[in-house]
Amino acid sequence: MCRVVDLQQAVLAKNDACAHTLREDLAARGTALVNLLSSPGSGKTALLERELTLARSRHIPVAALTADLATENDAVRLARSQVPVKQVLTDGLCHLEAEMLGGHLHGWLPADTRLLFIENVGNLVCPASYDLGETLRVVLASVTEGEDKPLKYPTAFGLAHLVVVTKTDIADAVAFDEAEFRANVERINPGVEVVLTSARGGTGDGVLLDRALAARDGAPVHIPVMTRKSHHVHDVEDGRPDEAGDAADGEHTHAPRVHGGHPHPTGSDTVASSRS
Repeated sequence: MCRVVDLQQAVLAKNDACAHTLREDLAARGTALVNLLSSPGSGKTALLERELTLARSRHIPVAALTADLATENDAVRLARSQVPVKQVLTDGLCHLEAEMLGGHLHGWLPADTRLLFIENVGNLVCPASYDLGETLRVVLASVTEGEDKPLKYPTAFGLAHLVVVTKTDIADAVAFDEAEFRANVERINPGVEVVLTSARGGTGDGVLLDRALAARDGAPVHIPVMTRKSHHVHDVEDGRPDEAGDAADGEHTHAPRVHGGHPHPTGSDTVASSRS
């Protein structure tokens, strides 16, 4: 058991170092990375497609990388925005890691890119543990997922710089309680901004893009109370942030794979890209 924990900590420490390097490299070229986390089916791809399309109409150089266990469906959808898009298939790995991401960006990311959007694997557990060198970490939740989502996944919501609610056009139909959701977010991550959006209805169009551009240009970014000492998962007890421990209620971290001597697969990728 100790060996597994030690190995896991070593993998996370290596990821932190890679993330630090990636963050510095992107900053040096004037690119800000926006890491989007959510459950499957939250509407993340639909929202991102609208924001990328809007960025292109404003002549803002942006790019997007989307990660999935299988299929190129999301890349095909995002490519309709006519900005550079890349699909990464993770070969079963439930999250992206900084070293993996850096490898996929090398030689692909256009030099003039101001914003790079990362659509992480649909999962609110594993991706929360891994820093990707982001300037802005955004967690999305749809109105269909329930007001208690922040309490169930405190690490993901607790480390967010911005929380986005999607599919608000059907909020009444599913009896979504916005006040309760906001209260739960505030309990986990006091002071974080909550933005309401609807990809179909147009609510909140451009807010994500505006927040990302502001962060890229040096505007202050929300600092979560659940501050990471080294970007590792920390415990949350009774919904209150705590800087000790490893995993929150209902959450887990994945021990790195050790089969064949490799801590994790490197993944494979396919590309769907277009230039404005």
